[in-house]
Amino acid sequence: MSQEFWTETLYPDYGQSLAVDEVLFETRSEHQHLSIIHNPRFGRVLTLDGVVQTTERDEFIYHEMLTHVPIMAHGAVKRVLIIGGGDGGILREVCRHAGIEHVTQVEIDQAVIDLCREYLPDHSAGAFDDPRAHIVIDDGFAFVQNCSERFDLIISDSTDPQGPGEVLFTSDFYAGCQRCLKPGGVLVTQNGVAFMQMDEVINTAHRLGGLFTDWHFYGAAVPTYVGGIMTFAWASDDPALRQQDADRIRQRWNGAGVETRYYTPELHVGAFALPRYILDALPGKRQD
Repeated sequence: MSQEFWTETLYPDYGQSLAVDEVLFETRSEHQHLSIIHNPRFGRVLTLDGVVQTTERDEFIYHEMLTHVPIMAHGAVKRVLIIGGGDGGILREVCRHAGIEHVTQVEIDQAVIDLCREYLPDHSAGAFDDPRAHIVIDDGFAFVQNCSERFDLIISDSTDPQGPGEVLFTSDFYAGCQRCLKPGGVLVTQNGVAFMQMDEVINTAHRLGGLFTDWHFYGAAVPTYVGGIMTFAWASDDPALRQQDADRIRQRWNGAGVETRYYTPELHVGAFALPRYILDALPGKRQD
């Protein structure tokens, strides 16, 4: 009997295919087409509009790096804003830090949260029920334009810049985030696979460069985000935050008491060392 395959449609001329043992769920919400499939290598896989969002097997890499790098670099994060992240993985990692006092998560699609709580429960691991977590079903762009709160850290865990996620890569969104940050705060965002989506990286660089004193990218290799390293955008008004050595980060990390499968203080520092092909594409970064 032939094996059924699901093929990603992110790029018109290139894609990855995953063998499908079972389609566990499929629907079209108000905002997007959602499905959960099971693959023998990666376990359950969440797809939105034909693009892999997260899998049971490799999700820890993405969620740990998008969370622990800014928390450890800042050193005193108390209030966090998460934009997107309906699978709950970012919220899970944030809530593992005992020093976090308040987390607001803004997700546009309640269906994503409901789906992931049922079919990917280990992603959130109970974090949606943490008393520090406050879930808001709203458009993330609108939220940062109107929010009166201020945060030490903002994490944008968005889809790619298409459909509902497109507005979360605009100058107006980044300006809204800047307004919502406390002095010395940090913004980090999902920014695509640089080798495949370099225009996305370049556009973000220009937009952040016009708003923040310090901006950069850091990276991690996530197997199901194919095409090279996943880039995460970094922005702050304090350049010293991303220039700390491993000894200082290790001291903070040891005090945090958090166990990880990917993140280490040494990897934290090394993640900001970008390949030459990325540096060459970024305005003002070749000399770094």
